[in-house]
Amino acid sequence: MPSAKFPVSVLQNGVKMTNEPPAGLRANLRTAYAAMPPESFEPSEDGEMDAGKMDTWRKLMFGLLLFNAVILERRKFGPLGWNIAYGFTASDRDICLEQTKLLVRDYDVVPFKVVTELTAEVNYGGRVTDTWDRRTIKNQLYDFINADVLREAYAFSPSGHYKTIAAEDKEGYLAMIQELPVNAGPEVFGLHDNADITCAQNETYTMFAAILSLQPRAASGGGKTREELLDETADDILSKTPQPFNLEAVADKYPTIYEDSMNTVVQQECIRYNKVIVIIHQSLKDFRKALKGAVVMTQELEVLGTQLFNNQVPDMWANAAYPSMKPLGAWVPDLGDRLQFLQSWLDGGKPAAFWVSGFYFPQAFLTGTMQNHARKYQLPIDTVSFSYQLTHTLPEEVKLPPTNGVLIFGMFIEGARVDSETHLLTESRSKELYTSLPMMHLVPVDHRVDPDSGIFVTTVYKTLARFGVLSTTGHSTNFVMACELASDRPQQHWVKRGVAAFLALKV
Repeated sequence: MPSAKFPVSVLQNGVKMTNEPPAGLRANLRTAYAAMPPESFEPSEDGEMDAGKMDTWRKLMFGLLLFNAVILERRKFGPLGWNIAYGFTASDRDICLEQTKLLVRDYDVVPFKVVTELTAEVNYGGRVTDTWDRRTIKNQLYDFINADVLREAYAFSPSGHYKTIAAEDKEGYLAMIQELPVNAGPEVFGLHDNADITCAQNETYTMFAAILSLQPRAASGGGKTREELLDETADDILSKTPQPFNLEAVADKYPTIYEDSMNTVVQQECIRYNKVIVIIHQSLKDFRKALKGAVVMTQELEVLGTQLFNNQVPDMWANAAYPSMKPLGAWVPDLGDRLQFLQSWLDGGKPAAFWVSGFYFPQAFLTGTMQNHARKYQLPIDTVSFSYQLTHTLPEEVKLPPTNGVLIFGMFIEGARVDSETHLLTESRSKELYTSLPMMHLVPVDHRVDPDSGIFVTTVYKTLARFGVLSTTGHSTNFVMACELASDRPQQHWVKRGVAAFLALKV
């Protein structure tokens, strides 16, 4: 049987045919059940699988097939579903079914823990490379493989559309599947209703990206020519991008000292941003000269012009800059805000509260905070971690820094929101995809998390993309830290919601 999500090409009568995979939960389930042999639903003749065990097996089989369809369809929600889009195949599903059938046959009581470990950690989990995706797939599986699944009419989702039935043959299951909704709602995936908006947005962005790549480069009709528009755009960006920082002056004012690692952090930030500023200035000056014919229009400059015209951040800038998903029109002001944040630090001294989104490399800032605490109290730094305390104070109201740790602001959260009064995680409002997190006090402590202590461990990323590659420093280019937020609901609820925090949005 072909993979459940990828087209499979085969030769038929010398002609290459493509078998497209089913789309949607109902189509996926129908295809899977149609391929099942009838004996999979009947007691075995040798008596090893009697009628009682066969009923257990049929219900667990439906749970596994629904789980397989759910993890495949979660990909349409983009990073909200999975940090990385995994290529789960039909063989992953089939081996889980075969192992579960053997366990049902050989044990009087179904070893659910063994089934979940084999399914989530070995068979499907073997393809999952992201640590947080492994958490997601395991928490997702708990709804589909548990002792309650053996009860008739057990609901796999709040709507009750997807539930166990007492059908004894393939036709009974196919009839039930035919009654399922054509378009599955986000609730069966464990997601908020807002996830449908995210899915529609992702499809729209993909479509417009394709349209932009196909549009003609020559302008027609009246008005300014393409070259005039590009020259104005380049001139505007140049006027908004300040000159590089004077690194010698920065080192004189904030020398590298043992007592304060923040001096090293601000020096490194200036060095990193200088690389971005220099390449912006040089490339735009060369591009304007090329437009006037003073220098040769190289392929690199031509690509830069096309991306400027399409309101995209040029690749040569993005390769030198921090991760960002903003279009050019939002990226340039964002860069200006970041540089102003650094300039204010250089002019007015270390801020009382830090705009964490303004750092090129926020991981260095977090490490510097831990170093300051460890050196202050003579502690081994590998025993220090953060305690995360949300505050009711606004950044502009902070006059003095805290005695221990740092105050940070500028983060956003997706998949949930923080109640402004109780500071507990709660459901997102309708049509509100992202909300701001209150200012947070990072307090270095010798801290360990009890997963049952009313704490949800959420991930913090630089961008909405969520995935990232390891750089030469050993840090991810996108992942920043794991942050603890108070909650009166179990972690599983928020894990399935795809809750995560970010330093920057797309606009």
